[in-house]
Amino acid sequence: MNIAETLADSAARESEGTALILDDVSVSYAELDTAGKRIAGLLAERGIGPGDRVGVMLPNVVEFAPVYFGVLRAGAVVVPMNPLLKAREVEYYLSDSGARLLFSWHTTTDEVEKGIAGSGGEAVNETVAPGQLPQGPVSEGVADRAADDTAVILYTSGTTGRPKGAELTHSNLLRNVEVTQSDLLDISTDDVVFGGLPLFHAFGQTVTLNTTVAVGATLVLLSRFDPVAALNLMAQHGVTVFAGVPTMYSAFLAVADPPSLPALRVCVSGGAALPVEVLRRFETVFGCEVLEGYGLSETSPVASFNRPGTARKPGSIGTPVTGVEMRVVDADGAPVPDGEVGEIAIRGHNVMKGYWRKPDETKAAKSEDGWFATGDMGKVDEEGFFYIVDRKKELVIRGGFNVYPREIEEVLYEHPAVSEAAVIGIPHAELGEEIGAAVVLRPGTSATTGEIRAYVKERVAPYKYPRVVWILDEMPKGPTGKIQKRDLVVPNAAEQVRG
Repeated sequence: MNIAETLADSAARESEGTALILDDVSVSYAELDTAGKRIAGLLAERGIGPGDRVGVMLPNVVEFAPVYFGVLRAGAVVVPMNPLLKAREVEYYLSDSGARLLFSWHTTTDEVEKGIAGSGGEAVNETVAPGQLPQGPVSEGVADRAADDTAVILYTSGTTGRPKGAELTHSNLLRNVEVTQSDLLDISTDDVVFGGLPLFHAFGQTVTLNTTVAVGATLVLLSRFDPVAALNLMAQHGVTVFAGVPTMYSAFLAVADPPSLPALRVCVSGGAALPVEVLRRFETVFGCEVLEGYGLSETSPVASFNRPGTARKPGSIGTPVTGVEMRVVDADGAPVPDGEVGEIAIRGHNVMKGYWRKPDETKAAKSEDGWFATGDMGKVDEEGFFYIVDRKKELVIRGGFNVYPREIEEVLYEHPAVSEAAVIGIPHAELGEEIGAAVVLRPGTSATTGEIRAYVKERVAPYKYPRVVWILDEMPKGPTGKIQKRDLVVPNAAEQVRG
């Protein structure tokens, strides 16, 4: 079992079909497969084989796919890395994973070389430039791997400490591709998929790259997300499948004079909670149903989704995908009654093997019978639909009362002037924590912090509304476009209201 077989199979079936498009470059499946074989041949020349780790630090370019599948073809383990990483971060990824080789983009050479020098390991860098993949002899065979062999080590965002490497197996990834195709997207070779999600991230890898390649469809890449560029690209190439994070949907709606709208067949949202108001406005403007789902790096990532062609519930993350179980548990791991808030736990073919070389962290997150504790607070209704309430770590306790930021963010998104919102807890000497809200306004609108605060105050319990509100030009965001709350800084001039 080797997920690289999906490329080999698609190349045999759809050799002349278009696999990748970026700007004016088009790559057929035959060309992609040959390039992957040459990467595998290069690794063999370097003595890199099954189980060895190889860093892949590339943006959304056509070179990513042959490197990714070439490493897997050789039986080695892909360690995806954000090309924006700085030297100290490169050093950590290489040191922790023990990667022997790193494929990096040509613009990152300085940071990469500093990181390699500091890692103390034996990593060698192979610089990749547009149209200039490293060459090796063609390796015709695909390494035989067991279902439980590690295929990819995905490092988590590190919101609770230094990043941990989630070991995803060939079985994890193959089964997740199968359910993505069958349960969610129903992709065929005629589909054109938007590739704006970072390919070094779990969401982009599984839902766009791996699923597209397995089916033999076409992936249209965008190196850096821009809403106008993305809309033009989707209309130009006839994109039918869009996968994105909530900030992408908000960005599309914020375009004052949108270009021609693409004829989308299906849209999926993940990575963070999609505000219900954003979902409704997007569906009205674009005329395409948005299916919201849920997953984590540790779950390959897809765990649950609202299914196409069936009843769905806006605001819900849907029901578990085929072969996956989910439940809501209390602090002792016991299931709680329907409707009550607890921590979401997941068990199934998608759950990681464990955290790379971190047995204690693995044991703390994954029970002996396979239940993975997500750290997300949620609830499930009587029909089995799950709802995210908030991150366990993001819960704000104000004067002894629990406040879930997502609830307040939903209200903020209903304000006609608010484009993006993020609610956090602010240390407070008397209350423990105070509620703070950062917002970005829609183009062409205006609102004061007082007006926004009053709007929320009218709609939630007195202890829930944000006493501290500030307006930003843009939110701090991670590589997928997800708002990074840990990077929010409360300005000294932010107006505070007591009571």
